[in-house]
Amino acid sequence: MNATTQPVTYASAGVDTEAGDRAVELMKDAVRATHGPQVLGGVGGFAGLFDASALTAYRRPLLATSTDGVGTKVAVAQALDVHDTIGFDLVGMVVDDIVVVGARPLFMTDYIACGRVVPERIADVVRGIAAACSVAGTALVGGETAEHPGLLGPDEYDVAGAATGVVEADGLLGPERVRSGDVLVALGSSGLHSNGYSLVRRVVQVAGWGLERHVDVLGRTLGEELLEPTRVYAADCLALVEEFGADRVHAFSHVTGGGLAANVARVLPAGLVADVDRASWELPPVFGLVQQLGQVPWGDLEGTLNLGVGMVAIVAPDVADAVQTAARDRGLPAWVLGTVRTPGDDDASSGDLVAGTKGVQGGAVRLHGAYRAG
Repeated sequence: MNATTQPVTYASAGVDTEAGDRAVELMKDAVRATHGPQVLGGVGGFAGLFDASALTAYRRPLLATSTDGVGTKVAVAQALDVHDTIGFDLVGMVVDDIVVVGARPLFMTDYIACGRVVPERIADVVRGIAAACSVAGTALVGGETAEHPGLLGPDEYDVAGAATGVVEADGLLGPERVRSGDVLVALGSSGLHSNGYSLVRRVVQVAGWGLERHVDVLGRTLGEELLEPTRVYAADCLALVEEFGADRVHAFSHVTGGGLAANVARVLPAGLVADVDRASWELPPVFGLVQQLGQVPWGDLEGTLNLGVGMVAIVAPDVADAVQTAARDRGLPAWVLGTVRTPGDDDASSGDLVAGTKGVQGGAVRLHGAYRAG
């Protein structure tokens, strides 16, 4: 057996526990700012504690949970060395999957894997997560930072998170409430959000564009556009449900991986079709840029990116106008995308009909018309 002449320590193996402790010190005030009286134990415990006694007021509380990550958008943050916005992407991907069923997100945890702990960098990521949790009205009750030298490069990291929410059983939103004649109200995205970055980054690479390049049609650099934080809709969606009730706001669809049509189809009941008019909104410039720069087929674009629609509310027709007004009052672009109907004989042969996605055998979405360039 050949033994090394130098002692091997955890630090020499690439793990700096003291750096991890410094990162916690830098982030803990931001995390505490998300805590209400329901959060017990503070920062640094083995487990986050949340007082669930308020759930005793529910007649039949249903817990909703979701987990997700940011995907390859983290590569953009790392390339630009800007890390305090990526938390909005994480929180948006997680809590806005919960709110689609009408659930109020209660608490969230995060996980950061990195090749090397740089305390300031990790603290920036967590500060962003905490800021987004505050926007969503949820507590950040715990997390983990894991150093993986040899698996990830020194400046590489990935983030993931999970959240839990609650909804009263008779307030559950979803396909069971959707009816023929309902109206689809779009809530505008802030940009690309956090899906499709493998496509977008490939387009940028093939075109030979740098992130520092100023793009006139965007009014800023390409990197600034690609790093635009995901809009977090949870508080806005819950406010709409509170104002109009679950008997009028029937369902939400969070437009993430798979694009608009695939995600709307998931919240429609079998036997109904939603008509979506592509001409009902102006395509934000970044989406047209990606398409033109990479000559991306429109089918690929529609099946990958949100194209300017981050969330869709499916509502009763008598409140469609009021829902749009209420959303705009909260600072959200809102417009009518289309309506829900029973299918016709020609739907089955339509090349623009999307159904049976994500393993859900629900309704279908028919896209028609042409996009208007923004």
